[in-house]
Amino acid sequence: MAKISVIIPTFNRALKVARAVASVLYQRYTDYEIVVVDDGSDDDTRTFLKQFGKQIRRIDHAKNRGVSAARNTGIQNTDSPFIAFLDSDDYWLPGKLERQMDFFSTEPAAVICQTEEIWIRNGHFANPAKKHRKPTGDLFIPSLKLCLISPSAVMVKRSLLEEVGRFDESLPACEDYDLWLRIACRYPVPLIKEWHVVKEGGHPDQLSSRYRGMDRFRIEAIVKLLKSGVLDLEQTEEAMAELSRKCVIYGKGCLKRKKLKEGNHYLALPKQLEGEIRKPSGGQVQC
Repeated sequence: MAKISVIIPTFNRALKVARAVASVLYQRYTDYEIVVVDDGSDDDTRTFLKQFGKQIRRIDHAKNRGVSAARNTGIQNTDSPFIAFLDSDDYWLPGKLERQMDFFSTEPAAVICQTEEIWIRNGHFANPAKKHRKPTGDLFIPSLKLCLISPSAVMVKRSLLEEVGRFDESLPACEDYDLWLRIACRYPVPLIKEWHVVKEGGHPDQLSSRYRGMDRFRIEAIVKLLKSGVLDLEQTEEAMAELSRKCVIYGKGCLKRKKLKEGNHYLALPKQLEGEIRKPSGGQVQC
């Protein structure tokens, strides 16, 4: 059994998935397996992957089921104690796996870590805005505002996913935001302050380009987490405050676009939720 399962979900990205696979094969750390989950591609993905032969294992979905289902299929069909995800439009620099395994060797109690990443937007280097810069340690409260953990930069212990659950396949987008919140409310997320991932953006097949109004998926993730009862009092208050902020922005946006029913639903949601969530001991939840 390999020490690390590298799971690469892909859909109609023949050239880019080949580049992603090659970046894993160039890793200095070699105790890994590569599992490419082809999520119903109808381009030349299979042809491009054939060049790797037995260096990879390909699992095919008969139809497109979404990135969460693809990642979950990879998780379900592997047994390695460590899991690393690589989006098919991203790629790694050669020391990525080696550095993360060194980290887990020196920090055996850790269950997750991530590295810094280089951003490419429309073919050019991009400096992330201050709000996108990754903190380290307790990420739960800052992660409520926006996603501060990147799938391609993360390595997790399998035991962590067995504890908190896998990717939510009902979410068409922001599925990583949902999982990271479930992790960050329980555990610190250390950052290795070295650049080991090249992350591409700005192309039209990204989920952020495909779906408008992404905050509605983040709202759903926060609601689910609040109802789960796993948050402490401070986390609950912060989650309710961020939920209210997102609902106001998204709800008012709906009203502006004449979507009155949807807009009023989101504007009323935080108040309705107050009576439904399990309140942690030590005080009342404030919205």
